[in-house]
Amino acid sequence: MEHSAEEKRFHQLMLRFAQENDPARSKQLEEEIWQEYGRTCAVCIVDMSGFSRITQRYGIVHYLSMITRMQLTAAPVIKTHGGTIVKFEADNCFAIFPEPLEAIRACIALHIAFDAVNLLTDDDHDLRVACGIDYGKILMPHAEDFFGDCVNRASKLGEDVAEAGDILVASAAMSRVPATADIVATPATFRVSGIKIEAFSVSYP
Repeated sequence: MEHSAEEKRFHQLMLRFAQENDPARSKQLEEEIWQEYGRTCAVCIVDMSGFSRITQRYGIVHYLSMITRMQLTAAPVIKTHGGTIVKFEADNCFAIFPEPLEAIRACIALHIAFDAVNLLTDDDHDLRVACGIDYGKILMPHAEDFFGDCVNRASKLGEDVAEAGDILVASAAMSRVPATADIVATPATFRVSGIKIEAFSVSYP
């Protein structure tokens, strides 16, 4: 696979960091990496529900067609709410937003959009998703991937904890949502893979 100049630069910096034995130089390299590839934003991970059940019943072709429908529905909703799609990976959508409020509103709109689409199908063909949101610093070596603690937390909330129809928002993200935004959310604590995550479950019409 051909890598862009930006990716090659990132890989070179990471390799230099891994091979550096001088703590002062390591710190300098780390700061350089964050300066070049770091950003602070809201991370949103959307996971399509029911993979095992639907695949076993209808086969992988049917499920892949549902993934296509999910992607075509989700992309314009996310963009309309100020989000940027980083990548679609299997039945997941990875996106970033300037602020958590925009991510929350996008997720609410996603659920409403899927409910509308589902009016045309029976239950076994319905598109249902679960959403996880966090906010913080990420490393983005190129436009199609990102890394960071908030990415991991959003992933655990959206993929491991949330059920179909859920919007789970980590406390760091929820703390940035203005009270005037009128977002209704209930606090909850989750433990995933030995990690404790303080979060909120967002209610919506």
